[in-house]
Amino acid sequence: QVQLVESGGGLVQAGGSLRLSCAASGRTFSSYAWFRQAPGKERDFVAVINRIGGRTYYADSVKGRFTISRDNTKNTVFLQMNSMKPEDTAVYYCAAGGWSIVVNSYDYWGQGTQVTVSS
Repeated sequence: QVQLVESGGGLVQAGGSLRLSCAASGRTFSSYAWFRQAPGKERDFVAVINRIGGRTYYADSVKGRFTISRDNTKNTVFLQMNSMKPEDTAVYYCAAGGWSIVVNSYDYWGQGTQVTVSS
């Protein structure tokens, strides 16, 4: 059974940092991604990483501030978020599958973790 379990969300002031983790179990995937969903909005792509090789791609809104990384020995993916802004407030979801920035491309999702950035 495939499980993706996110952790690390919380409340942070603008300009601060948080690190999200996503622990995968049940199988490995070629790529892992982070998406986020603010209240009343669609789920948006944040970042994706290739498990082998470590190729990454970011949404323009987070480029230069967020870093996605992985630890293949632990089957865990991370999202380091720096210089955070109130508009980063959302529920962050981990997804696993093939290389894609499209939400409907992913079949496996975590339960989500709330990130709130205060101004």
